[in-house]
Amino acid sequence: MQELQIKSVSSAKDEEIQRKINLKTKPVGALGMLEKIAFKVCRVQQTTSPQLSKPTILVCAADHGITQEQVSPYPQEVTFQMVMNFLNGGAAINVFCKQNNIQLLVADTGVNYDFDTNNQLLDLKVRKGTRNFAVEPAMTIDECSLAMQNGARLMQQLHEEGTNIVGFGEMGIGNTTAATALLCKYAGYSATEATGAGTGLSPEGIAHKANVIDKALTLHEAITDPIEILATFGGYEIATICGAILKAAELNMLVISDGFIATSALIAAHAINPKVIDYCLFAHKSNEQGHKLMLEHLKAEPILHLDLRLGEGTGSAVVYPIIQSAVNFMNEMSSFDDAGVSNKE
Repeated sequence: MQELQIKSVSSAKDEEIQRKINLKTKPVGALGMLEKIAFKVCRVQQTTSPQLSKPTILVCAADHGITQEQVSPYPQEVTFQMVMNFLNGGAAINVFCKQNNIQLLVADTGVNYDFDTNNQLLDLKVRKGTRNFAVEPAMTIDECSLAMQNGARLMQQLHEEGTNIVGFGEMGIGNTTAATALLCKYAGYSATEATGAGTGLSPEGIAHKANVIDKALTLHEAITDPIEILATFGGYEIATICGAILKAAELNMLVISDGFIATSALIAAHAINPKVIDYCLFAHKSNEQGHKLMLEHLKAEPILHLDLRLGEGTGSAVVYPIIQSAVNFMNEMSSFDDAGVSNKE
């Protein structure tokens, strides 16, 4: 993947932005998190009159060879079955995107299934699932790079169509195992600390998954390059989202980071270029054990905590109206001077 030119977000307008927020008809700080969101949106867009345009959520689906290690209670075919559910409009992400007028795109980045030609499904398939990273790298470097390039190209297209805020979701049986391994490798946590229930493992299942991850980390211990780590432990959906996040930041787009799997892609992107964090809003704190550790690693403050652990980008879709509220108060709420209201001395 070509090196991206991600700029550090300028602080040139910080004082002007904060002054406008503070002079709205309210006590300073009274809108809490909405003020922080407004500040960040304004800072990314370098304006005191921010706009959100054509919000989009991209759901990437792929299968994982690590399922050969019995790390999920669900069979692999659930991945393609859920993709069909997305296309038929029956999943939670469909409901929330429709409710909030968010464009939903669904991409096959590596599902172990031959889909019929369907204009609704984006064909970004690299391979029919990754390899089993317990015995070999999940992807080759070339495959990982291709997935990242696919995500970047799609962001370029969305940007040209007017989208300036994007969220990411995923579907892939076994991908909590991949995300956990990435968290351990990038952030230095142990498998025991980072491993959670995923799609509903028992305590014995969690212990088995942690053991599989621990052995894989030992097998690939010598790997240190960020992209090679992603190729070794990740999935095609995670690599596609990683490339998309990097490109979105380069294009000055806002990124809504979702839950555990999507944030593993962000951690990879952050390891490749730490500046991406300046463009990210964090939708929520997932109820998946490792997501709290991811947020701590990124020094991120989530907007919501709803005990979600579904994935699909659902947290990003649910939080979007809150981000819109932050933008609306910035643009439409009167200042003390406008309203003729006396400010405190």
